[in-house]
Amino acid sequence: MIRQIERGEIKVCVEVIRKSFETIAQQFNLTKENCPGNASFMKAEKLYKQYDGGRLMFAYLDNCVIVGYFSLSKNNGGSFELNNLAILVEYRHKGYGKEMIIFALHKAREMGSNKMTIGLIEENIKLRNWYSSLGFIHTGTRKYKHLPFTVGFMRIGL
Repeated sequence: MIRQIERGEIKVCVEVIRKSFETIAQQFNLTKENCPGNASFMKAEKLYKQYDGGRLMFAYLDNCVIVGYFSLSKNNGGSFELNNLAILVEYRHKGYGKEMIIFALHKAREMGSNKMTIGLIEENIKLRNWYSSLGFIHTGTRKYKHLPFTVGFMRIGL
């Protein structure tokens, strides 16, 4: 089941995000020193600020336990960006991520959007291919001085 989170669930969601992104941090050698903004090092304060600022945040529940998370933020021009899609390792490969994507697409469409965007580690071929299999199109890359990887951008029409 997917539902919007309540403010009191933020600490649980942060743990889900951190644990989920930990595997990527290990795979790409991301540390607090070379990539302090990576989601595997996220602090609850960041999500509280986003929540209080009106960001739409959702949890995936399995037997009433939060095992997944994502948020949607509105871009200029009316599109939405999918942020921090996360599933705990032990709940992966059950279709939950795909369910969250479909839910996010419907939610963005409901809110009048015609496009959703994502940013990801370009070198993460497996993840990029997964998003492509769901209909996302690769739109480009950008190298930021403060990041030890290239950021890839993808989008999907709604």
